[in-house]
Amino acid sequence: MKIGWIGTGVMGAPMAGHLQAAGHELAVFNRTRSKAETLLRNGAKWCDSPAEVAANCEILFTMVGFPGDVEEVYLGERGILSVEGPCRLVVDMTTSQPSLARRIATEASPRGIHSLDAPVSGGDVGAREGILAIMAGGVKEAFNRALPLFERMGKNIAHMGGPGAGQHTKMCNQILVAGNMIGVCESLLYAAKLGLDQKAVIDIIGKGAASSWLINNLGPRILRGDYAPGFFVEHFIKDMGIALDEAAAVGLSLPGLAVIRQLYIAVKAQGHGRSGTQALFLALKKLSGDL
Repeated sequence: MKIGWIGTGVMGAPMAGHLQAAGHELAVFNRTRSKAETLLRNGAKWCDSPAEVAANCEILFTMVGFPGDVEEVYLGERGILSVEGPCRLVVDMTTSQPSLARRIATEASPRGIHSLDAPVSGGDVGAREGILAIMAGGVKEAFNRALPLFERMGKNIAHMGGPGAGQHTKMCNQILVAGNMIGVCESLLYAAKLGLDQKAVIDIIGKGAASSWLINNLGPRILRGDYAPGFFVEHFIKDMGIALDEAAAVGLSLPGLAVIRQLYIAVKAQGHGRSGTQALFLALKKLSGDL
């Protein structure tokens, strides 16, 4: 198939690479061309705008950073929906606002284009290994068409409902991750303060009731002092903000999430906005007087 891909960052590049490796022809765009070089060396066609990508594909995927980026890519002057072409399905895999996903679906439909919001979970490791969880919202017919392509990028894939349902499901994911992440960091701080072998702690509690993807994957990175991004702090702050706004809109209070978001804002203020989410450990360590 002729596939368009916009957004070739930490996660977007390997996700697009799985489709390319499966034999599909790629047309790509990214604000920084150098981040698409691997795909281009392997035969992808470079496009100068989202509109040009849309004119050169049957199905188009986006994986960008913030809701503002999504809006510009789809609805901007040189956006995906600004041109008529062969593209009949667009899939936004960015974690973004449910309301924006519904707006894109509404704008796409009169043009004969189906739209899916299909955010993912699994971080850089899941993207590289093709084992992401993919939660999709939109028309079931469109989901079924995209499913063989999703299966190249992910392992756990589900249709969650109409437009916006994928993004709402991702908010559930991010709320849980936030609580788990602070637990991982405080657990390892406690182990260090009490003189325990932190690796041994991870090895044993990572196999019991406290087991989670975060303790088993990001815990060891923390011990190595590896704060490289699998998922950026600044993007996580954005996601938690979306979840809090959506909760407030339906009269729901999420006090735990609100506190954790404030801690991550402190992490960003310490210069770690482009670090991985495990950098929360540094902020908590500083609060304890150990840094």
